[in-house]
Amino acid sequence: MARRIDVTGAGGVRLAAWEFGDPPKTDRTDRTDLVDRVDLVDRGGGSADPAGELPGVLLLHGLMGRASHWAPTARWLAARHRAVALDQRGHGRSDKPPRGAYTREAYVEDVEAALEQLGLGPAVLIGHAMGALTAWQLAAKRPDLVRGLVVCDMRASALGAASQHTWTEWFRAWPVPFATLADVRKWFGEDDPWVERPNPARGEFYAEVMAESPDGWRPVFEPEQMLRSRETWVYDAHWEELAQVRCPTLVVRGLDGELGRAEAQEMVRVLPHGQYAEVADAGHLVHYDQPEAWRAAIEPFLDSLRDG
Repeated sequence: MARRIDVTGAGGVRLAAWEFGDPPKTDRTDRTDLVDRVDLVDRGGGSADPAGELPGVLLLHGLMGRASHWAPTARWLAARHRAVALDQRGHGRSDKPPRGAYTREAYVEDVEAALEQLGLGPAVLIGHAMGALTAWQLAAKRPDLVRGLVVCDMRASALGAASQHTWTEWFRAWPVPFATLADVRKWFGEDDPWVERPNPARGEFYAEVMAESPDGWRPVFEPEQMLRSRETWVYDAHWEELAQVRCPTLVVRGLDGELGRAEAQEMVRVLPHGQYAEVADAGHLVHYDQPEAWRAAIEPFLDSLRDG
């Protein structure tokens, strides 16, 4: 189960953090039977455990993601860590201010505030895609709050205007509202023009970010806000900030992901204390495609941080 703790991010934005404990006693095989999947339980606000006996880990999803996508990883971590996943601004159950700031600075300040209010730091940050960029930008800014990083399938190179245009057209292609969650799974897992081959895990991933509305199933986020968030990083490279990260950092890529091997290895070279791992038979959604292989890839690194 997961306990919700509300924290206050940049500009007063309310952020939902989810602290994970032991796995549930029952085996839930259908991940998409509830709007808030994988047993996210809202127990209202609350303060962090002041004891701080276990080393902290903060998990940061990518663009369009939500904390629940980290549930299997967080539950696995909870045996030896205080594992918290954050719904970032505009995502999940966190605030989605229509005129709010969706800048790099705001996302980084949100995580900075979350670590301080939760009493997690110095923590290990595990980030996927956009969440990984936020993690290494914070590590460069506040090394006192970060003792280790796991960067999952995020490029340091600029992606350019063509990439942003492609995303704009992709959002326009979504056949929303979806009549059923089965339609969501099928479209994102099979029919989406971005799908090179059928990928059921991708369908499940997007089913987790849908909520039922009077006319069908729609995303819990606003696509316009996602594009505004994305445009703040796609036009720039982020090598300089990567080089400023002083803590041990593991760069993980899926063999068929968006981060190529050559760029990943260059990122490791640029990092003062970089390490490299890759997960076979995984695409961009590494931790979601191959959860067991993902855990095997990051476990030695996490163990080295505990033993170091």
